[in-house]
Order: sequence, then C-alpha cells, then structure tokens
Amino acid sequence: MIFPIVAYGAAVLRKVSKDITPDYPGLQTLIADMWETMYESNGVGLAAPQINRDIRLFVMDSEQIFENLEENEKGMYPDAPGIKKVFINAHVTALEGEEWPYNEGCLSIPKIREDVLRAEKVTLNYTDENFQPHTGTFNGITARVILHEYDHIEGKLFIDYLKPLRKKLLQGKLNDISKGKIKVDYKMIFPK
Repeated sequence: MIFPIVAYGAAVLRKVSKDITPDYPGLQTLIADMWETMYESNGVGLAAPQINRDIRLFVMDSEQIFENLEENEKGMYPDAPGIKKVFINAHVTALEGEEWPYNEGCLSIPKIREDVLRAEKVTLNYTDENFQPHTGTFNGITARVILHEYDHIEGKLFIDYLKPLRKKLLQGKLNDISKGKIKVDYKMIFPK
C-alpha cells in the first residue's frame, strides 16, 4: 500500500519518535509499504513520521544515488555502491569527520533543495527488520541519507540547518507547502 507523504507543517514531523518492540502491530507490512511508498515517490529514504507514525523506523536506499551519478561524480564518494537497509530504534552514538555540503531535498518539503552540512561518518545502534541488534558506522552519501532520515525520527528537518536569512527567504514556499498549494507527482496529506 502506498501511503500519502505528510507535508511540512504537520505536528508529527516535529515530534521525537518512540522506540518500538518486535510485537508492533503489522510491522513487516508497514516496512514493505514504506519501501513501496518511498520508491513510488522517487525518494532515497523514508521515515515513519513522514507517513504519520511517530515511531523510530526508517528505510533508506543509497544504491539508487550511485546508479544515477553523472560520469564526473563517479568515484567521489567512499561508500559506493551504497546500501539498502531498514533501521528500527536507531540511536546515534558518534559523529566523526569534517562536515561537508550536499544538496538535500525531502519528500515532506517538495521542490525545495538546499546545501546542508553534515558529518562524514555516523555510528549508530539499531535493530534490523528482524529485531537483530547492530552497531554500524556509515560514511559518504549513505551516512548523509541515514542522518537525514534519523533527523525525522528526532523531530528535525533539513531546513533547520539553514542560516536564518535563507530560511526566511524560503518561508513563503514553506507556507504554500503546508497549505497544500503545491503540485507533486505523489500523494501527500497536508496539515489541517
């Protein structure tokens, strides 16, 4: 099932999400639906708050980014060919390396892309879709996608990293998104 994406302005996008247990109702179906929703929306990551669930769950697929790199970008990122993974109850334990800029976008904030500085490496504890515990360190584009999705389960958005003036300049577009005054090729729900 394809879920509508929750638009900027919805309260769920600003909540810190809760850990879940293996008996969370319909978890495997929810994960499958999140993959379907993410791909249908042309996303590379999707966090549960973006489909109106305040739980610590996100899916991400950085393989797609590497498959679509321009020739001149190949070899620029250390994490090729990327990964496809489910993260449940993720908690960051370390950020390392220099912060570097990359142009990010978000399904919940369509048609806005901005350069965001993020750490080169992230280490986090998480469980997979079978509730097996893991500690993993990720770098490059993969780390960036993970950190973007991780922010969603912490109630943060990529625009929070922008300088105040830049954010002020975007405010009109952000207001239009929250009012549903935007055309996208995927289903969205807007705050009331």
